[in-house]
Amino acid sequence: MKGNNKFLKILLLGLLSAIGPFSIDMYLPGFPNIAKELHTDVSNVSLTLSSFFIGISAGQLLYGPLLDKYGRKKPLYFGLSLYILASLGCAMSASVNMLIIFRFLQALGGCAGMVASRAMVRDLFDVKESAKVFSLLMLVIGVSPLLAPTIGGYVTAAIGWRYVFIILLGIVLIILLLCIFLLPESKQPAPDYSLAPAAILKRFADVFKQPQFVIYTFASAFTAAGLYAYVAGSPHVFMEVFGASDTLYGWIFAMIAGALIVATQINAQILRVTSSEKIIPRAIFFQTCAGILLFVGFAYSWWGMTSSIILCSIFLACQGFTFPNASALALAPFEQNAGSASALLGCIQMATGAFSSAMVSVFHDKTATPLGLVMGFCAIIALSILLTGKGIVRYRARKAEVEKSTVDMITEL
Repeated sequence: MKGNNKFLKILLLGLLSAIGPFSIDMYLPGFPNIAKELHTDVSNVSLTLSSFFIGISAGQLLYGPLLDKYGRKKPLYFGLSLYILASLGCAMSASVNMLIIFRFLQALGGCAGMVASRAMVRDLFDVKESAKVFSLLMLVIGVSPLLAPTIGGYVTAAIGWRYVFIILLGIVLIILLLCIFLLPESKQPAPDYSLAPAAILKRFADVFKQPQFVIYTFASAFTAAGLYAYVAGSPHVFMEVFGASDTLYGWIFAMIAGALIVATQINAQILRVTSSEKIIPRAIFFQTCAGILLFVGFAYSWWGMTSSIILCSIFLACQGFTFPNASALALAPFEQNAGSASALLGCIQMATGAFSSAMVSVFHDKTATPLGLVMGFCAIIALSILLTGKGIVRYRARKAEVEKSTVDMITEL
């Protein structure tokens, strides 16, 4: 693959992957203004984030089989077109309930880019290179939390939160045009691929039979859930608890996200000397430590704004090591069902994200404690899944070896 072509493909795949994060991050500084204009409170506005996560989760299950049957690009075009129309609906919403519905539809469209980009990485690169490519995609995705909240804060302050969605509409329209003219198809349509419900469910079940997929998907999903809890709860913590302005919050969000970006690029370098399997447990362990410290510190009012920024930065940096490696390992066993596996991976990640962001809203008590609680809990669950899952796999491997040795001994006798 020529260097220029490889760079262009990775850039476009990164832009597709960034649609979801950009759609999440850009309107966060507008939460107080949205609540005021739509006559509700910030906790109800947070439900628009939960509906977005639910839409992404459900939508990815729809796009996975479509990407395997029709190739990667046609379903992608449909999804991006739906996103553009739903963004217009978000901008015109007259109530928080309307915004919740249109955010759901926006997510249904935007998730096509996330599923297609992961499947195309699996199509175009081998396992070790995939982890490096996912790290590079995270570099593009990382521009979202660096720029989106800052842009969203200034746009909201200058002309209002509705124009945030108009800007999102324009960005995705440009991405759609770039994909039409510059992104090559990585998988040809499969006419014999059945879209019957029974066949789709069987393929999903086959994916779940692969222990490597299950372990790394669920472990990474709960680490991501901690990140999404941070996304949902950070506007309240930094703007209402610590008193930051909407523009200052944008800069704080960008600063913390910068830790994630740096981590992904360090990860790409570390992969030259070690493996993804060795990186992941260390990253999740340190993320768990940061999550526990956040919860305890928030509960006892130990942390101010600066210390909270530092701990949140550590938490997100660990995600920069976990996501690219776990994604590569989870998808590695699949060739024919890469689209379905990618859809399940994304669905599970976003479903846990929807749950964690909703829990931040449910436990809302005008303090920072609920955010620390959910972030710490998610990290502990992720570490438990990883250690337990790998332990079960090792046990089964040893058991299989013992059984084989026993059979061989009996045969020799």
